[in-house]
Amino acid sequence: MREYSVPATVSVGAEESLSDAVFANAAQHPADVLYRRKGADGTWTDVTAREFAEQVTRVAAGLVAAGVQAGDRVAVLSRTRYEWSLFDYAILAAGGVTVPIYETSSPDQIAWIVSDSGAVGIVVETAEHAASVDKVRADLPELRTIWQIEPSPAAPDAPSAVEQLTGLGSDTPDDVVHERRNAVRADDLCTLIYTSGTTGRPKGCELTHRNLVTEIRTIATTIPDLLVHGGSVLLFLPLAHVFGKVIQCGALTTRTTVGHTPDVKNLLPDLADFKPTFLLAVPRVFEKVYNGARLKAHNEGKGKIFDAAADTAIAYSEALDTGGPGLVLKAKHALFGALVYGKLRAAVGGNVVAAVSGSAPLGARLGHFFRGIGLPVLEGYGLTETSAGITLNTLDAQRVGSVGRPVPGCAVRIAEDGEVMLRGDIVFRGYWHNEQATQDAIESDGWFHSGDLGELDDAGFLTITGRKKEIIVTAGGKNVAPAVLEDRLRAHPLVGQCIVIGDQKPFISALVTIDPEALPGWRERNGKPAGAGDSASDLIDDPELRGEIAAAVEEANQVVSRAEQIRKFRILPTDFTEAGGELTPTLKVKRKVVVDAYAEDIESLYSGTTADRS
Repeated sequence: MREYSVPATVSVGAEESLSDAVFANAAQHPADVLYRRKGADGTWTDVTAREFAEQVTRVAAGLVAAGVQAGDRVAVLSRTRYEWSLFDYAILAAGGVTVPIYETSSPDQIAWIVSDSGAVGIVVETAEHAASVDKVRADLPELRTIWQIEPSPAAPDAPSAVEQLTGLGSDTPDDVVHERRNAVRADDLCTLIYTSGTTGRPKGCELTHRNLVTEIRTIATTIPDLLVHGGSVLLFLPLAHVFGKVIQCGALTTRTTVGHTPDVKNLLPDLADFKPTFLLAVPRVFEKVYNGARLKAHNEGKGKIFDAAADTAIAYSEALDTGGPGLVLKAKHALFGALVYGKLRAAVGGNVVAAVSGSAPLGARLGHFFRGIGLPVLEGYGLTETSAGITLNTLDAQRVGSVGRPVPGCAVRIAEDGEVMLRGDIVFRGYWHNEQATQDAIESDGWFHSGDLGELDDAGFLTITGRKKEIIVTAGGKNVAPAVLEDRLRAHPLVGQCIVIGDQKPFISALVTIDPEALPGWRERNGKPAGAGDSASDLIDDPELRGEIAAAVEEANQVVSRAEQIRKFRILPTDFTEAGGELTPTLKVKRKVVVDAYAEDIESLYSGTTADRS
């Protein structure tokens, strides 16, 4: 059993709470810009610390006037936008508990979270969200009020949720709000975040003010070059996810200016306009950035230059860990810096110091590529249950391919069966209304069962090798971690998503989707007729397409033993999507959903007696 711990560097007083930073900023740095809001005309408007505190206070006063009591749960169902941050802090300032809900949630999912949490109110973004809540309103006896951020098309002049609550609280003195927030204690419940999960009902993770304040202060000291006054971050990940929420709160605490992008379709233009110094995203975003740039280069006849530049960047980064690059490699790197790397950095605004990636493994090849072009992606690891990151690479200590070392105040242990165990003040206190699940997850001495498998080296760097529940055991008894193969396969520009299968089967197979953004260019380069939309349904048996995917499979197979290699694959007609139910909001594949939906395709892979790669 291997274990690594790092001493704490921060502490949290018994009377502190997450909303304290809002009012400390207003008192000490009133003119500092905390947020920049993008208007309908495309211009960005500054929101100072004083202005934000005033808005939080007035909305909190409205919540108090609406009958929200200390400890009451209030849900927020919205895309990533300024109002999300405003309502989050206003709920906390009123002594309430924020319950985030993904804006893509179905009425059934909304009903479960609102009912299980006992939320007394819900803030929704649109009329469509309000309609989803209305569909299940009869099953939510504790829900009293729905506030809507955007006006309904049927009533465009109706006041927004912010206006409604500000007006409602006009007779409630500021002192009432301050009494509420000052009564909150560090060990009180701060937020109930429901795990998105790939199977079963989501469980509500109880995160206290101590959990989140400890996490934020610790992360701020761990990556001080990123979360820093004078820096900026453009949030586009769901704020219903703990990763996005912690960065939001960490930015406010350090007075790092925040912008919001609700629609990722506008991400690149917004990045170029906002020019952040810090990025955060999930691995699929970085995969798409790389694949998109490579695809564009190949479509423009510059594929050989890009591929050479990519290989050079990877070699350069790898050399940084083994004594440094030689003169020839330095020269090649400098040449491609002018031709390729600068353009890639400019595509994300040109000012990014580094990026942080979480939620799933990035893969060493992509990690080296981005560090090699001068845009280091610092991988971290954590779960909702650990208040987001519990391990993290830093600019001073980065081991590409790992998820870093434990952050101060935390410890990682590898159990006898390879499971990653975690401990620290950022570990949640339990699952809401689920004592058995809490007992199963947290040992009496505080160690939390992550459900992930990993390895810990002598320097304390953790590498995640897979999910305990996702380990495939073939009919021959071979244990296979699918994530290793899947990460490598998704690195190919044509591959959208994939899942590796083979539990109790004679060999390993894969289901592969084609990236809809890459498909049109591939059709054109290979003389294929335009298809119907972004579907690959007419190409699933095309020899040339199958040949490219087969080559990607062979590339992925190089990282595992022969017994673990993919022997057969099936190209699916459409890509996995969140709307289709195959992906979580953080773009992780819901394995069981896909396996059930494509049961016939999987069966066909094993219906013959051969195990060729076709």
